[in-house]
Amino acid sequence: MLVTEGGVEIDVPEARDGASEGSGDGVFFNPTQELNRDVTVAVLRAYRERDPRATSYLDAMAASGIRGVRAGVEGYDVTCADVDADAVALADANLARNGVDGRVANRDVNALMHEEGPFDVVDIDPFGTPMPFVDSAFSTTRDLVCVTATDTAPLCGAHRNSGVRKYATVPQNTEYHAEMGLRVLLSALVRTAARYDTAAVPVLSHVTRHYARTYLELDHRATSADAAVEELGYVHHCDDCLHRTHEFGLVAHPPVDCPACGSSVRTAGPIWLGAVRDAAFTRAVRERVTDDMGEAKAARSLLDTLASEVDAPTHYDQHRLCKQWGVPAPGMDEFVGALHHAGHDASRAHYHGTALKTPATVAEIRAATAELF
Repeated sequence: MLVTEGGVEIDVPEARDGASEGSGDGVFFNPTQELNRDVTVAVLRAYRERDPRATSYLDAMAASGIRGVRAGVEGYDVTCADVDADAVALADANLARNGVDGRVANRDVNALMHEEGPFDVVDIDPFGTPMPFVDSAFSTTRDLVCVTATDTAPLCGAHRNSGVRKYATVPQNTEYHAEMGLRVLLSALVRTAARYDTAAVPVLSHVTRHYARTYLELDHRATSADAAVEELGYVHHCDDCLHRTHEFGLVAHPPVDCPACGSSVRTAGPIWLGAVRDAAFTRAVRERVTDDMGEAKAARSLLDTLASEVDAPTHYDQHRLCKQWGVPAPGMDEFVGALHHAGHDASRAHYHGTALKTPATVAEIRAATAELF
């Protein structure tokens, strides 16, 4: 069937519920990833203005070729890769349908990156973990690596052993599980890039529905890679009172017990503790979302929230806090406003509707918002 998205028209197979592109079970088109793709196009537009030399784009898991088609329409020199011959034929036809002079390769993308790289921008959007592809990407890409991960259970600690194996870190399943997953992913990516004397700096990242997505700008200097590694560290979390602390460094020094209530703590890490986006770049991406995008409203809302998020390694769930305190939850705007009035930096967070970012402790949040209850 023909599908129109972002001003292009592509032929796609009938999608099955829950199917994803490149799932390995036929060639699928996932309509629920339209927001992901709309934001990607806006990133490509903004990044081209940031670095006009970035002109080549590799769609590493082409499937229907939708990402490659949309990048090609934006003026990028596109290469699509897939190991599935049917996907290659479909992607090739969709490039031609939209007048995009791109190339489609029936290749293992790791081999392609090593033999035909470097590319300026590489987009890795697999079914599941991206880790089998990131060594090749960071060792052969010039400017920007875009990564999607859909294996949220290992990332957030729900499938802890799988997270340890795939991401070489210890995730913990907490009420800020979505952010935990993103920071576990970023940690693994930053450490992988550093092995090639490359800093992978997140200029935009988000968690939406059941995937994490990040865009990493590369700096091929060993000193910059060292600086990126210094943004890694650990979070120490108390399940009883929800207090948490963090420390930078690759050696953990967990407290013997929670400094707030004396209970035991759980430690996650090494995870990425730095900013998950560049605020100025995020605002630039927001300005390049256009009305022909099917998810334009959602993309603008997401990017507005991301740009204004307070930089803190974790977020609080306001409803979880209020349940802990045995009080009804007030409106989020009132809650954030009370923190501001008390002198704390605070903002909403994009992870969900009651997600709150602030460097304040649980005790400080309780004191600042006491007048609301």
